[in-house]
Amino acid sequence: MRPRTEAGNTLGREATVASMSSIRDEQVESDLMEAGVPVEPRIVLEPRNLRVAYGKGQDAFTAIGDISFQVRAGEFLSVVGPSGCGKTTLLKALSGLLRPTSGAVLVNGAPVDGVSPGLAMVFQEYTRSLLPWLSVRANVEFPLRGTGRRTGRAEVTRRADEALIAVGLHGAGDKYPWQLSGGMQQRVAIARALAYRPTVLLMDEPFAALDAQTRSELEDLLLKVHRETGMTIVFVTHDIDEAVYLGDRIVVLTHRPTEVKVSLDVDLPRPRNQIESKALPRFVALRTEVLSLILAERSTQSSD
Repeated sequence: MRPRTEAGNTLGREATVASMSSIRDEQVESDLMEAGVPVEPRIVLEPRNLRVAYGKGQDAFTAIGDISFQVRAGEFLSVVGPSGCGKTTLLKALSGLLRPTSGAVLVNGAPVDGVSPGLAMVFQEYTRSLLPWLSVRANVEFPLRGTGRRTGRAEVTRRADEALIAVGLHGAGDKYPWQLSGGMQQRVAIARALAYRPTVLLMDEPFAALDAQTRSELEDLLLKVHRETGMTIVFVTHDIDEAVYLGDRIVVLTHRPTEVKVSLDVDLPRPRNQIESKALPRFVALRTEVLSLILAERSTQSSD
């Protein structure tokens, strides 16, 4: 048992050192920006040669083949790919909910083992991620009261207030999830993640179950939150228009065993607008390019 303990302690020391280094880097970065010096954004999340496989021998199945990419501080990264390619599996591996077979996930340059305190996740199934016996406010405050966190009562209240205001639910704190519409429940899930203040927010098709109007409203809400907080977001979606509209960059995945097919910069001006941005020739060109890449993957999968 001793070697595992030493390994765990080593990993913990690496994470602590990386966290302290990250704080120093953020201060230096802020000072340089105030001085007008161009600064290359830090790498805050990096899956490196990540592989996920199930079973052994003839029953072995590789879900994720070999994935490596980097996510920069403040970036909004959209992730798309063919249906069933393993996008959710990838997010679970990034979040620490699923242990990879090989490779590593680095947060602020340090490998993490298990669930990283620097990451938060918003799921597609919002009805299952909220605790129905807790009020909206209590749901938002819940992760701040978790084991190992030393957040005072006043700070918890302040963070919850700010998060609820950010998602337009400040007057709904005393309600319960079952009293809210689907769109409002997902706002609660987003508020909970914002209150936690993660290094990176992971989102797994969070608007897929919503109607078109509510979906567009929450897309714009998310862009507003991203603009005002500078939060780093990794957003998985099957909707190509959504990926282009929201993202600074799009990672397109292959079919299984999943790898990165291509990374595309989304060179559309911000702030974005549901009507004007989607009417731009560049938006249409990017959408067509991403769709063509995914259709090509489907064709390859069909011929296998």
